[in-house]
Amino acid sequence: MKSKILSDIEGRREWALIFDSDDEVMKELEHFAQSQHLSAAHFTGIGAFANVTVAWFDLKSKNYLPIEINEQVEVLSLIGDVAESQGKPSVHAHICVGRRDGTAHGGHLKSGRVRPTLELIVIESPAHLRKTFRPEFGLPLIDLDRGSK
Repeated sequence: MKSKILSDIEGRREWALIFDSDDEVMKELEHFAQSQHLSAAHFTGIGAFANVTVAWFDLKSKNYLPIEINEQVEVLSLIGDVAESQGKPSVHAHICVGRRDGTAHGGHLKSGRVRPTLELIVIESPAHLRKTFRPEFGLPLIDLDRGSK
């Protein structure tokens, strides 16, 4: 993955991230968020994957149920955010991918192997977002009462 800063104005940085074929997107994105010390950001992207694992959150079991798609797909929409959880950046991404026949599948992005490319725009916020673990859901969720203004 390559990155280029597009702007840096008053604590609001913006980057273009270009993933190479065979990059594992969540691993690279988490590494980028940590290396840039992101505590509040959002991103969007388009591209394609050789394979992808999405997940659906089962509230009853408090677990993500994986859905593996082992074929070339187009990334129709990739959106997400970064917030601080347990003192480090936490990436949360949702994705919708399209198969060759035009059907779409989506959910929480667990992993994806890029082919041939993936293009993301990441925009940092000058404020901080922090997550708090919510036992009733079994998840850390953004807590606006814990963030800075």
